[in-house]
Amino acid sequence: MCNEKPNIEFIHKNIIYIEYDFALPSLDWRSKNIDRTRRLITGLTYAKNFNPSHIMCVDADDCISKRLAEFANRYPQANGWLINKGYSYTEGNKIIRLMRKGFEQYCGTSNIVRYDLYDVPEIIDKITEAKYVEYIFNYYRHREIIRTLAKKGTPLEPLPFAGAIYTKNGQNNYLGIEDNKKKINIKSRFFRMKALLDYRWLTKKIRDEFQLYDVFNE
Repeated sequence: MCNEKPNIEFIHKNIIYIEYDFALPSLDWRSKNIDRTRRLITGLTYAKNFNPSHIMCVDADDCISKRLAEFANRYPQANGWLINKGYSYTEGNKIIRLMRKGFEQYCGTSNIVRYDLYDVPEIIDKITEAKYVEYIFNYYRHREIIRTLAKKGTPLEPLPFAGAIYTKNGQNNYLGIEDNKKKINIKSRFFRMKALLDYRWLTKKIRDEFQLYDVFNE
């Protein structure tokens, strides 16, 4: 969802750009998240045209496994899945970190939800839209949705494989290197050494599964 279609040459029959006149949000946290919520419900409403079994919200700079659609199609009646295992990647690195648990605490691209569980109103006028925006904002943001659906008796199940890559911008910081003059206690050293076991080379297999664009070899 965007105010104007991006200046991009790539087209595909399965990609639809929804242009909408969104008002510019203020700079505070709530305003920016309300704006994001409005974009989400615009997509949710438009998705009715396709009678989807499930919906997944994906941040623009994240990548998802090419296995997700086929997996979800196998279980059209499932409540949905929580991606608690995935990868964390800093742009430009040759290595990538496997997050064995807790992925959903860091990344918004972490929930696949059965469409009807979003309770999309049949008709959305200005009054209904305002109420629905508040409803989704309060109960369906990427962390809150886990608790909301569990309370409704329709909990999400853990996805049985690493489902997404959380992409970060910035310089390499994966070793957690600090000033050599600063002492690091034994417990911190242990956890840092343990964390190193989660790093691996960014292989072609991983790139292919997540369609992770290799800017250095293009």
